[in-house]
Amino acid sequence: MKRRDFILHLIGEISSYILEGDPSRMVISLHQEKDGLHLCIIDDSEHSDKEIEKMNKALNSRKRPELAGYYGAMTGQDLLGSSRLNLLGWQLKHCDVNRTGSGIKIDLWLGGDSFDSRQFTIPDQEKT
Repeated sequence: MKRRDFILHLIGEISSYILEGDPSRMVISLHQEKDGLHLCIIDDSEHSDKEIEKMNKALNSRKRPELAGYYGAMTGQDLLGSSRLNLLGWQLKHCDVNRTGSGIKIDLWLGGDSFDSRQFTIPDQEKT
């Protein structure tokens, strides 16, 4: 799968998950480097602590590089909720899910060992 196609699948899957909550606002930001990328998704929907915990667990699941390509091809299927997030989690380097004033902020990082995710973040609005 080409990098562009993979990024489109990633954006499609995470936005489909967020749109299940019917937000009135969803913002997607992408920062690409040669050896990695940072994708940030912000919404304004209410999320319970339990839902945020489940998102964190699914998106930070044990990495399965041997399955990432296979399951990456399954993106776009009619998967719901945490099943969709588990497929994404197997392909991520790291993820943070945090509550914002009116919703959540999901930070997804993908990249090789030399990609330093700390360099690519979007600060919380409340902290700026």
